[in-house]
Amino acid sequence: MNTTSTRLPLARWLAAGLLAAATPAAMAAFSITTVHDSNNAARPQYIIDTDGGLVFKVRGWDASSTTAIGDISSMVYKGVEYADPSRGTQLNSGADWLYTGVGAVGLKVEAVNADGTVIPASTVNRGVVNATDYIRVTLTSTSTKGGVLTHYYVVKRGETNIHMGTHFTEQPDVHGLVRFIARIPVSKLPNGGPAHAAGGLINYGGQSFWAEDLRGTSGSIEASDVFGFPSTDPRAGQTRSKHYANRRLKDWEFVGGSGPGVGIWFWRDNNEGGSSGPFYRSLLQQITSTTNELTYIVNYGEAKTEPFRLNVLNTYTMIFNDGTAPTARPDTSWYGQVGLVGYVPPVGRGSVSGAGLTGRLAGLPYTVGFANAQAQYWADADPVDGRFTATGMLPGEYTMTVYKGELAVQTGSVTVTANANYAMNPVAITADPETTPALWRIGRWDGTPQEFINGDKLTFMHPSDVRMAPWTVAPFVVGQSNPAMHWPAYQWQKHNNGLQVRFVLRRGQNTAALRLRLGVTADFNSARPVVTVNSWSSGIPPAPPKVSRNLTVGTYRGFNRTYSFDIPASQLVVGTNTLTINIASGTGGDNFLSPGLSFDAIDLVAVN
Repeated sequence: MNTTSTRLPLARWLAAGLLAAATPAAMAAFSITTVHDSNNAARPQYIIDTDGGLVFKVRGWDASSTTAIGDISSMVYKGVEYADPSRGTQLNSGADWLYTGVGAVGLKVEAVNADGTVIPASTVNRGVVNATDYIRVTLTSTSTKGGVLTHYYVVKRGETNIHMGTHFTEQPDVHGLVRFIARIPVSKLPNGGPAHAAGGLINYGGQSFWAEDLRGTSGSIEASDVFGFPSTDPRAGQTRSKHYANRRLKDWEFVGGSGPGVGIWFWRDNNEGGSSGPFYRSLLQQITSTTNELTYIVNYGEAKTEPFRLNVLNTYTMIFNDGTAPTARPDTSWYGQVGLVGYVPPVGRGSVSGAGLTGRLAGLPYTVGFANAQAQYWADADPVDGRFTATGMLPGEYTMTVYKGELAVQTGSVTVTANANYAMNPVAITADPETTPALWRIGRWDGTPQEFINGDKLTFMHPSDVRMAPWTVAPFVVGQSNPAMHWPAYQWQKHNNGLQVRFVLRRGQNTAALRLRLGVTADFNSARPVVTVNSWSSGIPPAPPKVSRNLTVGTYRGFNRTYSFDIPASQLVVGTNTLTINIASGTGGDNFLSPGLSFDAIDLVAVN
């Protein structure tokens, strides 16, 4: 059946009881049952029985401001309802709210056989269509500029998985992101994931907690999404936020939670259509007093470092099981049989392999990334010889970037062709700033601030959290101070400005021009460093473009920038020299929302 609807200003209504009203049809094995709410043919819903213990319902009309056509309005697993009755399990905030000025959404619900036969859902109330192999639900939204977003729910007979795919030729602009969110009543899914999962259990300071768990908090301390606890709570001064469910993209495969006899999880694909590469972090989950909200991010604007990618089929799977964390990627080898726009089979993809990386430094992992305007991929380099292989890549020209930790230290280009491997000789790393001898160095050139004060807590706490060490520190004395104890990971204009480094030069060292290099992993509100050495002051570097919040929402990952300041030899002295770092910006803001920086490394080198 084909349905088109526009969101209407109707009162909220509850989905509970609708499955019971269609009990005979809903019990049909692997089938689509059409039901008309209140016997109104203009209000269709489609009950899909997976023949595996999961029965879910797709809404065919707009019911309220929080429920839309194309939402999953009911999810009954082994007889228990797991959908929030007041808000849809939905794309963005409803598929009718993707493009500005567009509310119309097309919906098709069909049985698809392996031989390609397609059977539409019935148009009559309680009409049943039995399926043989697959069931496909297709949502489409077309922008006023002609861009099209297509979203799928696909079911394979006998599985308790809802496979999803999202393809768009124009970025949705109402929220500037693409996500799918499931809101599960917290009474039925009270737990987050295990420690190794995204949003998983954190053990810190003798406590175990989910950083995205807002239960017990008393109100927001920043914007409307970072929360604290009341003074009477033993956790007073601690912080929680959906942003702190983040994990580097390369480090996680699933996000979800568990409850009595159930686990509900999102398993991600290779994220080839995402933006910002292997180290990107974003919100993934939020647990409130009423719901456990699981969010699958296709792309997200906050702290992103690359343009949005279009024309890629982004696939992901919602898994229902007995509560055990999933251990293997769901089978998707059959996707080519269900007619998904943008689907590229394995035979239409290629790979890149490298015989090794030379010029590596010990103590840090290396990652090799590949990116162009359409897709992104990455592969871990072997810790012994640096060999790497990236597979399943769309054909095209790619920029290859070698990362030491999270710092780009070499780039090149590769060409990927379908059903072939691009084999490379060992790649020589020639742009690692750490290989330049330094008179002194604070931190490592690794693209992260994790070796500094609070570096171990940046991604799952707000900077104001009482578990953070003080951000204001005494001058760092080269040769005596320790970066982990005496240099902060972040600096803000209105919190800990004027950081100082004291260093000693011997006779002769002060007669040569020296260069101060200051590496930054992220900046906020156009912050950039301005330095003084003794009585000499640098100029003000050009302002970097403004970006969204980053330092306070669990990410230090941004545009790695290196600022270089050549210090005149006449301004250096034999003995103790004092370096002072301040932040310049034309943008205001108070405390932790004032212009700020995340440090990578700071060193002093000879000018060649």
